[in-house]
Amino acid sequence: MHLIDTHAHLTYEPLASQIDQVLSRSRAAGVTGWITVGTSPQENQAALEQVGRTDNLWAAVGYHPHNADQITEADLGLLEEIAAHPKVAAVGETGLDYHYLHAGAENQQRIFRAHLDIAARIQKPVVIHNRQAFEEVMQILDEYAGQLKGVVFHCYCGNPEQTRQVLERGYHISFTGIVTFKKADDLRQTARMASLDRLMIETDCPYLSPEPVRRIQPNEPALLIHTAAKLAQIHNLPLDRFAEIVSKTSCQFFGVDF
Repeated sequence: MHLIDTHAHLTYEPLASQIDQVLSRSRAAGVTGWITVGTSPQENQAALEQVGRTDNLWAAVGYHPHNADQITEADLGLLEEIAAHPKVAAVGETGLDYHYLHAGAENQQRIFRAHLDIAARIQKPVVIHNRQAFEEVMQILDEYAGQLKGVVFHCYCGNPEQTRQVLERGYHISFTGIVTFKKADDLRQTARMASLDRLMIETDCPYLSPEPVRRIQPNEPALLIHTAAKLAQIHNLPLDRFAEIVSKTSCQFFGVDF
């Protein structure tokens, strides 16, 4: 069995300092490919260094909406340069976060559009962060209709109506360990709405450890197996068949071969 963790923060501590052991445990669990996601200039550079020395590890580079107030035009120029790197599979994560508002909404929207401009120019897919900003995220994405190679909503927690809108536009959704949580019945119902050619899985590690290992911290790619097992059950498939299909979906979306 071969699973792909499509959204991990392997440059974050405590994972980064033990990356060889983390990836060894991951391979042993059947999780053999990874997308590590940058969220700041420093993390993007660290991600490029990691992917340069590790097989089956690719990067997504971007600036988290929390950091939007600090991002300069020079930072955006650098982002476009590094996003063209052959081992960068996507732009992001990018989007809007109105839950914490660590950055102003206007700046978040400006930086979000800048990411989408870059993704449209270099024709790489976009990884979307959305928290309490669904309508605004969708409105901005609609401005780029027909221009983007692909869009995935990571750490997906949308309701059925939001899911309908996302899927109607041809976007992908990616589930974390939240879908395994005991009180996540609504999200499991949402997961049934997505066909497996539009569904991916991720850890978002070092956060969001799944049940039944929710108490284990930090989360790491080896634990993705529990999220996969729950989604396989939801879709009434054997785990190995589910893994085969969603890994194919992930490879096609990111345009890589793990």
